[in-house]
Amino acid sequence: MQVTGEVVFNTSLVGYEESLTDPSYAGQILTLTYPLIGNYGVRSGDFESERVQVAGFVVRELCSHYSHRNAVKSLDAFLREFNVPGIAGIDTRMLARKIREEGVINGALMVSEDAIHGQGVIARAKSAADYSSKNFLAKVSVDAPKFHDAKGDKSICMIDTGVKLSIIRNFLKREVSVWRMPYNATAEEIRMKKPDGIFLANGPGDPEQAKEAIATVKALHKEYPISGICLGNQIIGLALGAKTYKLKFGHRGINQPVKELARNKVFITSQNHGFAIEEKSLGGTGLVVTHVNLNDGSVEGMRHKELPIRSVQMHPEANPGPNDIEDIFDVFIGDLH
Repeated sequence: MQVTGEVVFNTSLVGYEESLTDPSYAGQILTLTYPLIGNYGVRSGDFESERVQVAGFVVRELCSHYSHRNAVKSLDAFLREFNVPGIAGIDTRMLARKIREEGVINGALMVSEDAIHGQGVIARAKSAADYSSKNFLAKVSVDAPKFHDAKGDKSICMIDTGVKLSIIRNFLKREVSVWRMPYNATAEEIRMKKPDGIFLANGPGDPEQAKEAIATVKALHKEYPISGICLGNQIIGLALGAKTYKLKFGHRGINQPVKELARNKVFITSQNHGFAIEEKSLGGTGLVVTHVNLNDGSVEGMRHKELPIRSVQMHPEANPGPNDIEDIFDVFIGDLH
């Protein structure tokens, strides 16, 4: 077995179950900078999707014995179940420093009972297609509309470009029902559901690949309250005329400082993305910046000057991470018809 993917790193100390099952990591080889991984095994209640989503997994030390009252299997068994290769014994600190200095790189993992020649693996990594050229949305989205009934009087259409299950859970616990729509749902298909608002989910890949979702938001942005998280933030920006760019090594971890401009308040946030909105491209879109990343100054949130449209780049549902900005869900629900 051999896989290729974009090599990225995450600085979280916990949450490997959530990260491995996060659809935003599709097509990527995930490296964790925390050195000891697997000590609490795998607990199915912490999954963010139904399967392992990463292309490959890289750690410094794999814990062979796990201990947690809710654990059902080891991390090694979990990866084997979904036929996803992993490797331990890697100097992940060196690898993270290299990515920070050089930017994200293509990588390859190969598993074989025969001798593996390093040059062959390197050649395969170099020949792999650029991450931005790939469209992963069909692999991480639902195939048909799926209804999550909260038994409340509000409902939204969520365009599923790789949604984390925690996002759906946050709406359900607020008694907002969710129509989980395929990534390529048309404006008319959404109108037929008669939602009170539209939500754009997180997900993998270059936001410019989400052409169908961009077109749908462009067609509906004057008809419904709209919000989004992560990739959803970028889709909203592109639909209204902004531009995106690729970050050198992305934001992946649970300690990203974000400043809300209106209240001059700083939050510690959970993040997982490799692209961002180009701030200077917002002129003429009606969008203004509401949040900025204090590490690099990148755009972390936007709102429309006149329409009920707002979005954020960070993850208010966390999992793993702090819940500092969970009230973003309540703000959007307040916008619903």
